[in-house]
Amino acid sequence: MLSKMDPESEHVISDKSLAQEEECNLPSSSTPDIRHEREPTTTNNNPEADKEAQTDTRSTLTAESAIPPPPDGGLHAWLKVFGGFMIYINIWGFTLSFGAFQSYYKTTLLSTSSPSAISWIGTVQAWLLIVIGVLSGPLFDLGYFRSMLLVGNLLIVLGIMMLSLSKTYWQVFLSQGVCMGAGAGMLYIPSLAMVGVWFSTKRAVALGVVMSGIAVGGVIYITTFNHLVPTSGFPTAIRALAFIALACALLSIPALLSGSAWLKHKRPRRALFDASALHDRLFIIFTCCSFSTFLGYIVPYFYIPTYAREQLGSSESTALYMLVLSIAGSFFGRLVSGVAAHWVGAIVTWGVCAFASAVLALCWIGVESEGGFVAFSVLWGFFSAALVTVPSAVFANITPDLSRLGTRLGMSWSVSSIASLIGAPIAGALLKRTDERTNFIGVQVWSGVCLMIGTCWLVVLWVVTVRTQKNGWRV
Repeated sequence: MLSKMDPESEHVISDKSLAQEEECNLPSSSTPDIRHEREPTTTNNNPEADKEAQTDTRSTLTAESAIPPPPDGGLHAWLKVFGGFMIYINIWGFTLSFGAFQSYYKTTLLSTSSPSAISWIGTVQAWLLIVIGVLSGPLFDLGYFRSMLLVGNLLIVLGIMMLSLSKTYWQVFLSQGVCMGAGAGMLYIPSLAMVGVWFSTKRAVALGVVMSGIAVGGVIYITTFNHLVPTSGFPTAIRALAFIALACALLSIPALLSGSAWLKHKRPRRALFDASALHDRLFIIFTCCSFSTFLGYIVPYFYIPTYAREQLGSSESTALYMLVLSIAGSFFGRLVSGVAAHWVGAIVTWGVCAFASAVLALCWIGVESEGGFVAFSVLWGFFSAALVTVPSAVFANITPDLSRLGTRLGMSWSVSSIASLIGAPIAGALLKRTDERTNFIGVQVWSGVCLMIGTCWLVVLWVVTVRTQKNGWRV
């Protein structure tokens, strides 16, 4: 949900590199930390040790000097943005499109499975994307980006192709949930890190373009799925999606690898765990905030098409376009929330959007017309987008030692990813059949209450942060 890895190093490149990592908030260590430069030590008591230390330092600096400073533009830099955009079309576009598959599986392919069981396919895919993403950060540091880029894209395309042949629950689970999720996890953070090391002052623009691939991918995959399933059947439609994913992969690989000979040089691997975070109350409160909001965030995306079809009597095509509108709304929500976070503070923006999302989820109970549901879908996409884009900025503001930023963010996201894993299946288990109709009130209340709890935690986070930092209310 991405995304979002772990760092801790003790070497030096330049002050620009630190500015990079602090601004980008990448969970992975794309650049080393400069705060703990290792300098040669001298002592008159042991000349041999002095010589060895100086030699070691020179070799370290020589290796690091092979990594150029960020050009902040140029052909190769913008090719990284293009490659990251293509990667995000595949890894997040397909994940957010799962609501279309949820609806189709329940009525056709996996009609004997419960909505909760079907939801596990999508949530496992999203969970693996984040968890494997946390582990891929150190691999990026150790110089395995090429391997992860090739294997990750291969797994995604292979998973989609295998999905076109799947006929049972476990076949679908392994191909779409496990295979595609594992492939996406290998690409999630390293693709962001690759963009990060090529930009500094223009990074916000570069990463904004990359992130827009999420909405573009969702719209492309849902629209293609919607047009081809009725006319050509499920296997053919999925194979068409696989060829789209393959085209994106083939375009992304040369773009991300162009001009990156320095990738073969290993960078210091950062730690996966920072025990001091467990004694930091802001870290703990932040994790409670993200865990609570993630429990309810993805639920409507999974059940919007099903609700439109079964509760409102919409056609299958109209139901899927409701999801397209929601994802399109999230595109604009990401842009606006970023600007709002800059002017009124990241925590305030996160809290307002969480509260608005909670109210929308509870108001969903009273939606009884297609027009009203169109409005709900668009507004949901707009406000809920901030729940996955703003937290990174919040975390950077509350982390006392930015050299530990990636490590701590990876720890927090690892916990929050569990909420993404269990949220939709729990909501699916709350679906009830009454009078030959599906009752969605359990899904709606679950999403709304979880988001309201998250809002309460955000109020606590805001109060504690204001009192701790004493920099005013815009935090």
